[in-house]
Amino acid sequence: MPTGKVRFYNADKGFGFITEESGADVFLHANALPTGVTVKPGSRVEFGIVDGRKGPQALAVKVLDPVQSVVANKSARERKAPEELVVIIEDVVQLLDGASNVYRAGRRPERKLASNLARALRGLADELEK
Repeated sequence: MPTGKVRFYNADKGFGFITEESGADVFLHANALPTGVTVKPGSRVEFGIVDGRKGPQALAVKVLDPVQSVVANKSARERKAPEELVVIIEDVVQLLDGASNVYRAGRRPERKLASNLARALRGLADELEK
């Protein structure tokens, strides 16, 4: 079954769109969702596809990774002390510096460096948004 992320969903109107991993948009109707389930933009989903009157349409949608509320996320975690953030920011700067040197050499960073950098940037972004 294909997977993708919800690009847009209007619960009041009962429809939205899923962007497949290939980049194609698929129409999402509320009837394709499990009873009582709603989705938010960014939710990862697995779904079947059928050709509808106006193009591809999602069927039997299964929510893989629901997007949590930003408000709930912020209130559930404690903020790090400024001294701890200094260390995190310095580590991110070192990772970015290493990646930029690799790119300057006309190459792409190894998966491990790219993965570590992505994880560090996500963690720093989460911390700064608290």
